[in-house]
Amino acid sequence: ILQVEENVQPLSLDAGELVSKTGTMDAKTLALVLRHLPLDFTVVDANDRLIYFSDSPDRVFPRSPAALGRLVKQCHPPKSYAKVEEIITAFKEGRQKHARFWIKVREKTILIEYFSLLDTAGTYCGVLEVSQDITDFIGITGEKRLASWEA
Repeated sequence: ILQVEENVQPLSLDAGELVSKTGTMDAKTLALVLRHLPLDFTVVDANDRLIYFSDSPDRVFPRSPAALGRLVKQCHPPKSYAKVEEIITAFKEGRQKHARFWIKVREKTILIEYFSLLDTAGTYCGVLEVSQDITDFIGITGEKRLASWEA
């Protein structure tokens, strides 16, 4: 059993399974979940380096494995470098934990969110960047309940 740092959360890797207080999942299932989440996500470590990104077939912003290890600002257009650094600095200093933006890309509305990754002691560990096509969500009103679903 490999125990993950204690102040992160009760979690272990045991015989190829992710084990936590909220359940257990084998590596194959975890890989499927990460691939099929209906959003793009990128993980940046405490040194501002890209260490992981989801590889769903419909990524909004395609990434190459060549981006792994790069400074996260270098994964953005140069005109955004200063803002990326400003957000990360605010996260590292504990002044902010979340930043949200939305943009138009090829007639789609894309929501982009940055989340400060903090362990249970409040120590900054990196950034989670999440991008999602929210075009179909805009203008939703009323309800559509599970009971009304039809195949």
